[in-house]
Amino acid sequence: MIAALKTLMMPLKDIAYVEQKLLWMEEHGIWPNGLRYLWTDAFGLVLLLSLYKETGNTDYLTRSEKLVQDVYRVLGREKGLRIGEQPDRDGQYFHYLAMWVFALGCYGRINSAYRDMAVKLVKDIHPCFVIRGHGVIWKMQEDLSAPYPGFGLGAMDAYDGYVVYKLLDEELLTSEIDDMLGLVKRSYRTLTIDQDLGLGMMLWLCHFFPSENWSRVQTQVCLNHIDKLWITPPGYFCRQAGWHEIKFAFTNYGLSLGLQSVDRYPERVLALNAYFDHYKSGNEYDTNAITHVMACTSHFPGLFISPS
Repeated sequence: MIAALKTLMMPLKDIAYVEQKLLWMEEHGIWPNGLRYLWTDAFGLVLLLSLYKETGNTDYLTRSEKLVQDVYRVLGREKGLRIGEQPDRDGQYFHYLAMWVFALGCYGRINSAYRDMAVKLVKDIHPCFVIRGHGVIWKMQEDLSAPYPGFGLGAMDAYDGYVVYKLLDEELLTSEIDDMLGLVKRSYRTLTIDQDLGLGMMLWLCHFFPSENWSRVQTQVCLNHIDKLWITPPGYFCRQAGWHEIKFAFTNYGLSLGLQSVDRYPERVLALNAYFDHYKSGNEYDTNAITHVMACTSHFPGLFISPS
């Protein structure tokens, strides 16, 4: 029965859910007409482009173009993009920028101008974040002049960069890809991710290049670890092992994306979607755009999933 469910249900394509959620978010000023936040906007851009590809409705392309314009108008800097619009979301995160590069790359399959934007962004930010042979700085000052105080190297950032760069353009980004691959090779045998969202995003990264050694190792390490996070009943992933009562909808949705990418645990994907569709945290996440945009991704990964 589970095998049949797996064959029929993954990746999900719950278009009706997504369209209803988008309408609800817009009516409540949550997204895309709310405050800009680069992570959410990257996921949202891929979502709109996925809907265009699935439905052929050009309104989704119009909305995609407006979203890109709004992001650069509000968050764009001389080099890179600010984390978010709110005062406490200053500086730049590499992994947020990498997700935006991925989203622009998806758009570039439709309009090459967006691919060119993505390549330029990589060329601008890479020398500022990457210490060749050592690591990728997790957070930089907003003008990319120096590391943000109190922040060191990111554990997954080299993987983000390697995969996203390689998907974007292997010829124009040869040097940058080599930098990231060197860092990946240094760490993939010993890297252990212990939180739900990180596990999901690593599985997602791995699925693009499943035959590469780092990908095979990290896929298995992540799949081995997620069992420690699964809480059933009722059916959700806790934040990390031992934190049974601590859960976030948006991080579960990120793990859902990872599981759908590698085609594993369809029953858990369906269970967590059902649980969080009616879950109330009682805090700002109930109306935060990241929760609802990533819910849409969990119900319809679309262009996040490699076609091969």
